[in-house]
Amino acid sequence: MAQKDQLDQETFSCSICLDLLKDPVTISCGHSYCMSCIKGFWDGEDQRKIYSCPQCRQIFTPRPVLKKNTMLAALVEQLKKTGLQAAPADHCYAGPEDVACDVCTGRKLKAFKSCLTCSASYCENHLQSHFESTKLKKHKLVEPSEKLQENICSLHDEVMKMFCRTDQQIICYLCSVDEHKGHDTVSAAAEITERQRELEVSRLNIQQRIQDREKDVKLLQQEVEAVSRFADKAVEDSEKIFTQLIRLLQERSSDVKQQIRSQQETEVSGVKELQEKLQQEITELKRKDAELKQLSHTEDHNQFLHNYPSVSQLSEPTDSSSINIRPRRDFEDVTAAVSKLRDKLQDILRDKWTNISLTETEVKVPMPRPEPEPKTRAQFLKYSRKITLDPNTAHTFLSLSEGNRKAERMDQRQSYPRHPDRFTKYWQVLSRQSLTGRCYWEVKWSGEGAAAEVAVAYEDINRAGGESGFGFNNKSWSLVCDTDDPTFCFNHIKIPVSSPLSSRIGVYLDHSAGILSFYSVTNTMTLLHRVQTTFTQPLHAGLYVAKESTAELFFQFCG
Repeated sequence: MAQKDQLDQETFSCSICLDLLKDPVTISCGHSYCMSCIKGFWDGEDQRKIYSCPQCRQIFTPRPVLKKNTMLAALVEQLKKTGLQAAPADHCYAGPEDVACDVCTGRKLKAFKSCLTCSASYCENHLQSHFESTKLKKHKLVEPSEKLQENICSLHDEVMKMFCRTDQQIICYLCSVDEHKGHDTVSAAAEITERQRELEVSRLNIQQRIQDREKDVKLLQQEVEAVSRFADKAVEDSEKIFTQLIRLLQERSSDVKQQIRSQQETEVSGVKELQEKLQQEITELKRKDAELKQLSHTEDHNQFLHNYPSVSQLSEPTDSSSINIRPRRDFEDVTAAVSKLRDKLQDILRDKWTNISLTETEVKVPMPRPEPEPKTRAQFLKYSRKITLDPNTAHTFLSLSEGNRKAERMDQRQSYPRHPDRFTKYWQVLSRQSLTGRCYWEVKWSGEGAAAEVAVAYEDINRAGGESGFGFNNKSWSLVCDTDDPTFCFNHIKIPVSSPLSSRIGVYLDHSAGILSFYSVTNTMTLLHRVQTTFTQPLHAGLYVAKESTAELFFQFCG
């Protein structure tokens, strides 16, 4: 039963005042509030004309019209009449890890709420006076906490309800008229409301950046798919062309082979014909020789003389002058012609393949290639950029002048409006422009000791706390202009600069190549320090200005 009553209490409580709903209204996102509470909350958002739910942060434009939820109001009234009386079950008693009720005696119940005003925690039963007493209803109730003492000022033993914007800390009322006298102080509730508004703006910016990045990812995915699709088509077409080329070479090879065999057959046929004639002549001559031999042995003179004329006559010899035994060059000419064709084809393929390779680089993601860094000031000035300082980022003790190009450290706080981008701990300021590509600018500084810092930083560098200082994080790079000990600083690492500093510092940035260089500018350009890295975001120029010092941006163009 106690658990059910606890659920009812939480269900019908306003998340703004933490009290039971009074004149309950339900907005379109489904959450319910006291009419006066949500009206007060939205009154604070009137300036931006953007209204949100304190719980789910859903945005409403224009401001919704509020109407009382009569059914919910009736349920709240019934709950008030029923009350929250119930016998606590065992699980309602406070255990070692629970926050116990400070009023219970003996075995203590679990605390249901803690009161920041009373600095005490209460179970449901002992909390009833905070719901019934007109005076106690104004107290600030929060979820049970064991750290209530942290809300008490250690010096004055008072609840800390004030916030010192100068020192960025929570204080009590007595602190605001004592240790923090003259500081910019407001109520903690007002500061929280302001910070909530800033958070809402930051969330809107983040949501917009998420949408932009999701679009970029989608475009890149489309690019990947397009590259893959065209690559697959190119491979398919290339395979067809090479298949046709191979088939053509095979056909030409068959033609050459057939021509060689035809020429072989023609020449061999002529040679064999002559060979047969010569063979017949040899046979005839051997027969004649046998007849002559026989005639030479004839003893009958009359018969010898009678047969001699017929036997001694020989047929005309076969013409063998065409027979010329020499190395055959006919087929070597064919081989030479084919070799020449091969060499030409190799040259063509080599030249065309070079063109194919050059074309192939066009579909790859282009990789930045460092260009030669300028040497003279005239060469650097070709990349000069018009840069101005952003007043929304300037520390309140910095005064900007000369068209927001000059920053000077002041003794009095400047009347800048509150802005989430403003540096609150260090006397720093960033440029309004984001920097990519190749850029060059100069900074003229003056002062003694560590008078100024010339820096570059990502936009998402911290704006408060120790990590917000230039060079004290991995989001900024800084040259400390110290007349005695100039150094370069990045991510808490300090590197001494050996060359002397002039009153004018030149900064050269090649964002795509990851090059950042600092120069001492006199009659010549003296390199002080060079960074070689990979920049993952656009950069902003930055200045830090110490007391009684100034720093001024210069931009001018060559020609």
